[in-house]
Amino acid sequence: MAASKDKPRRLVVAITGATGAIYGVRLLQQLGATPGVETHLVVSDAASLTLHQEAGMQRRDVEALAHVVHRNRDVGASIASGSFQTDGMVIAPCSMKTLASVAHALSDNLIARAADVTLKERRRLVLMVRETPFNLAHLRNMTAVTEMGGIVFPPLPSFYHKPASIDEMVDHTVARVIDLFGIEHALAPRWAGMKDVSGN
Repeated sequence: MAASKDKPRRLVVAITGATGAIYGVRLLQQLGATPGVETHLVVSDAASLTLHQEAGMQRRDVEALAHVVHRNRDVGASIASGSFQTDGMVIAPCSMKTLASVAHALSDNLIARAADVTLKERRRLVLMVRETPFNLAHLRNMTAVTEMGGIVFPPLPSFYHKPASIDEMVDHTVARVIDLFGIEHALAPRWAGMKDVSGN
């Protein structure tokens, strides 16, 4: 779907306190460099701690990557209403607490409410869940979200493209997420088929 000059494609991006904050950061960087895409960002308090620990970034550094920033306590924000049109939402990364809130429609903060709105409006919701190993509650919550139409997308690295750095591994995963929204990018190489190693 191409964006018009009057109506950009809107994506909600949420960053929670699970490890893997770089996925949310890289997603914002890529979407911010994509013409016709408008990002709406929500950063949880726990995510602020993780961003500092893992990426050496302050909340304001990450917020500067988004077009619009919302506070997680602001349940009256635009993205809390289904009448505010978006193309979907990505929670990158998604903590098990946030997963549980989404699975049970708690809407106890803006991230959970925006995810609930995304599901009820039948828009695309992608949860980059981060935890290992999973317990039964985690698995049941992921099943519930999937049954409601959400996409559970653990940010698992792939090795068939022979990544040379952590950045390349992150970019490949983020590229797959962006693909789910039909947005063009050149973030990572695409699979072109396995090379014939038989010599034929």
